[in-house]
Amino acid sequence: MTVRVQDSADVSPDAVIGEGSSIWHLAQVREHAVLGSQCVVGRGAYIGEGVVMGQRCKVQNYALVYEPARLGDGVFIGPAVVLTNDHFPRAVNPDGSLKSASDWEPVGVAIEEGASVGARAVCVAPVRIGAWATVAAGAVVTKDVPAHALVAGVPARRIGWVGRAGEP
Repeated sequence: MTVRVQDSADVSPDAVIGEGSSIWHLAQVREHAVLGSQCVVGRGAYIGEGVVMGQRCKVQNYALVYEPARLGDGVFIGPAVVLTNDHFPRAVNPDGSLKSASDWEPVGVAIEEGASVGARAVCVAPVRIGAWATVAAGAVVTKDVPAHALVAGVPARRIGWVGRAGEP
C-alpha cells in the first residue's frame, strides 16, 4: 500500500499519513495531524493542526475539521461539515486588540468509532458524538450525542436510534 497525495494538496511534512490513505486536490493537512491507515480526505477539505483520525475515516469535500478534533476508526464526515474549536469566538479582545493564538484555548469535537456526520452539519465544540451515531445533514450539534442515536435539526435533537449499518 502507498499513500496517494494529489499535487495540489497541501500536506505538512510534520503530518503523519497512514498507509493506503488518499488526500485529494486542494485539501490541506496541517502540522502534527495524524491520519490512520486507509483514510480519505476529499477535495478542499481542511484537517487542522494536531487532529487525530483513526483508521478508514472519510472526510468528504470541503469539510473543515479544526484542531483539536479526534475521530475514531471508521468515522464519516460529510461534505461541507464543520467541526468547530472555539467556545467563545471573537475577533478582538475586550480592549479592542486583535486576538492572537495565545488569547484563546481551542476545544475539540470527539467523534467515536463508526459515527457519521451528514452534509453541512455543524458540531459546536466541545461535544462528543457517540459510537455509530448519525448526525443528519444540516444539523447543528450543541450537546453530546449518545452512541447509536440519530439526531437532526437546529439545535440537533434525538429523533431515533440506528444500528451499525446506519439504519433504524
